[in-house]
Amino acid sequence: MRGLILSPGRWNHVVEENQGLDENGRFFLPGPLSLSPDRLTMSKKGASFRAKGEKPDALAALQAANEELRAKLTDIQIELQQEKSKASKLEREKNQETRQIKEHEQHKNTVIVTELKAKLHEEKMKELQGVREGLLRQHEAEILRVIKIKDNEIQRLQTLLNAVRDGTPDKVKTVLYSEAKEEAKKGFEAEKIKMQQEILELKGAKKQVEEALSVVIQADKIKAAEIRSVYHLHQEEITRIKRDCDREIRKLQLDERDARRFQLKIAELSSIIRKLEDRNALLSEERNELVKRVRESESQYKPLLDKNKRLSRKNEDLSHTLRRMENKLKFVTQENLEMRQRVRTIRRPSSLNDLDQNQDEREVDFLRLQIMEQQNIIDELSKTLETAGYVKSVIERDKLLRYKKQRKKFAKFPKKPVVETFFGYDEETSLESDGSSISYQTDRTDQTPCTPDDDLEEGMAKEETELRFRQLTMEYQALQRAYALLQEQVGGTLDAEREVKTREQLQAEIQRSQAQIEDLEKALAEQGQDMKWIEEKQALYKRNQELVEKIKQMEIEEARLKHDVQDAKDQNELLEFRILELEERERRSPAINFHHIPFTEGKSPLQVYCEAEGVTDILVAELMKKLDILGDNAVSNLTNDEQVIVIQARTVLTLAEKWLQQIEVTESALQQKMIDLENEKDLFSKQKGYLDDELDYRKQTLDQAHKHILELEAMLYDALQQEAGAKMSEILSEEEREKLKNAVEQWKRQVMSELRERDSQILRERMEHIQHAQQRIKELEERIEAQKRQIKELEEKLSFFGPSVSIQRQEPREKTRNVYLLGQWNIVYNKRNWRKDDFIIRKWTTVYFDTED
Repeated sequence: MRGLILSPGRWNHVVEENQGLDENGRFFLPGPLSLSPDRLTMSKKGASFRAKGEKPDALAALQAANEELRAKLTDIQIELQQEKSKASKLEREKNQETRQIKEHEQHKNTVIVTELKAKLHEEKMKELQGVREGLLRQHEAEILRVIKIKDNEIQRLQTLLNAVRDGTPDKVKTVLYSEAKEEAKKGFEAEKIKMQQEILELKGAKKQVEEALSVVIQADKIKAAEIRSVYHLHQEEITRIKRDCDREIRKLQLDERDARRFQLKIAELSSIIRKLEDRNALLSEERNELVKRVRESESQYKPLLDKNKRLSRKNEDLSHTLRRMENKLKFVTQENLEMRQRVRTIRRPSSLNDLDQNQDEREVDFLRLQIMEQQNIIDELSKTLETAGYVKSVIERDKLLRYKKQRKKFAKFPKKPVVETFFGYDEETSLESDGSSISYQTDRTDQTPCTPDDDLEEGMAKEETELRFRQLTMEYQALQRAYALLQEQVGGTLDAEREVKTREQLQAEIQRSQAQIEDLEKALAEQGQDMKWIEEKQALYKRNQELVEKIKQMEIEEARLKHDVQDAKDQNELLEFRILELEERERRSPAINFHHIPFTEGKSPLQVYCEAEGVTDILVAELMKKLDILGDNAVSNLTNDEQVIVIQARTVLTLAEKWLQQIEVTESALQQKMIDLENEKDLFSKQKGYLDDELDYRKQTLDQAHKHILELEAMLYDALQQEAGAKMSEILSEEEREKLKNAVEQWKRQVMSELRERDSQILRERMEHIQHAQQRIKELEERIEAQKRQIKELEEKLSFFGPSVSIQRQEPREKTRNVYLLGQWNIVYNKRNWRKDDFIIRKWTTVYFDTED
């Protein structure tokens, strides 16, 4: 009989006699048979007993099976490495092909753009040459026509001259005619020279315009080259970013593999943690015993705590009385200050002598009162010092008594006792120097045999001394506080010399102030003003000060409110920007096809992933509880190896949950990176739009230059026509002139419209070429992503068929069933290709073969 037990797992299977063997005698996984934990433990017990009975045969079979599994696993790993190398080669070849295609397309686009620009330039130059030749022909025809007209007139005049020569009186006319003709010739030649100069100037201007046009064309070419270089740089940046993303993905995959390596170390550490937990349990038991002892000691110390509470109440009463005294002191000092202010504010007495006498009397009375108060304080302090000396003597006496008792106890029992102080437990038996903490020994520490009468006497003496000592220390501390407060309020230590000096200073200040008051009264009497004016002025001054303070407060409040408003505006802008970013992300997020599985609260990520994969009959929480129960030391049915395996299964499950959470985090990070890449792509497209706008602007400047050239040519044509303007005006009427002007304007419009149509057509063709190139790039990127997905699917399939060692030689029906079972196992425990080493196989999947003769 052969049996197969898989652990750890989400189900337990037992392979029976007829189901576990095929025709060739090899084992295969049967259909799932759900077993209770009792049956599982019984089967494990039976297997362990049989294994103990037939130990050498089982060990030999296990060693043979392990060697076969190792050989098959090495073959599978070699095949997997070969497949990975092939996949990486395919990726490289595809990347090289895509790069070559991109470079070829870019080269084609650049060649097409340069050819189109050259054609456009040639066409424009041809059109300009044709326009120039037509204008020259027209000009020559008009000059010939004018020459013919002039020749006809000259012939007519010669005939007239010949007719006039026959008569004598007509000689004077001929002379006059010749003189007029010479003058006309001179004027005509002067005008001709002027026109020739103007023609030369216009030719120079035309040359300058042509040079400017050539400069503009060269600048346009340079700008186009810069745009091409910027476009190439952007493309290189995009490829670099993609390469960086691929590198980061590979790094993450390597990190995942390293995490799998660390799982073995974690299993070892979990066993160490188990030992430490056992030790912790022992320590917790000891702690419970100590807590019980502490509670017993607390029950014994309850009466002492009650006494402490009573003393604390008395302390509170004394503190209340001290506060009352402090309040009285404050009230007296406040009255003193008010009296001083009243003395200073009293003005215009009946006579100056009365004022001096009243002030002196008041000062003397006030100083007498102060001296009396200070004498009372000195008496109280002397009393407190006497009580403090008495307290110190009592403390020293108590110390001596306790020291003697402790010496006796140490002589009988040298062990160090536990002492409870006023602030807690302490092993020392000495008092602090200031006498603030009180310590006394517990009854448990005194283990000397003594009579009950001695115990009672000692306890009574202790209680009396402690009560007296506490009362004295409380009084001493209260008096010290009162003395410190009095020193702070009075202004340092009480010194008679200092008081005399302060009194003299106050008298000098009073005399000075009286002299100032007299001077002011005299000045006011001389000016004829009253004291009310000063009081009103002071009131106004105070009012102004209050208003200034209010204005300052309002300004501070206004600045604060402005700052708050600005902060609110900034926050609002940030929130609006964040909302826009979120809307943009929501708008673009459907384009990223990630299979995101949300982890709901109350469910583990492993459970959610199992449900997403279609495995609904497994509950991760219950399985973890069962594994905890099985891995507990209280269960004695399992062997040590089986307990270790159960613990390792639980650690694997927890690590799988953590790993899934890490995968979710990395997935969100990659999503964010893709969104950032899309944002960069949008920025590149915006820059491209700006460059297109700049191209349009350059074209507009070219159009304006063409218009300027046409205007200059028209001016030249008008200047040439000015020679025969007068004669042509005689020949042509106004209607004919208007017709000629309209014809010239129509011709200009036709030329400009044709130029604009050609420019727009060239721009359309360029935009179509660019769009086609962008579409081609997108298609290539989609192909690359599809190929990457196919490679990942191949890797997952290889990892999927990794643990299936003996499935290839089974029958088709059982083969599909076993492939499904092992696939579910692999999906739950390792999402991608886990490295199934020999140690992991021995630890995670333990197979026991029991053979019978």
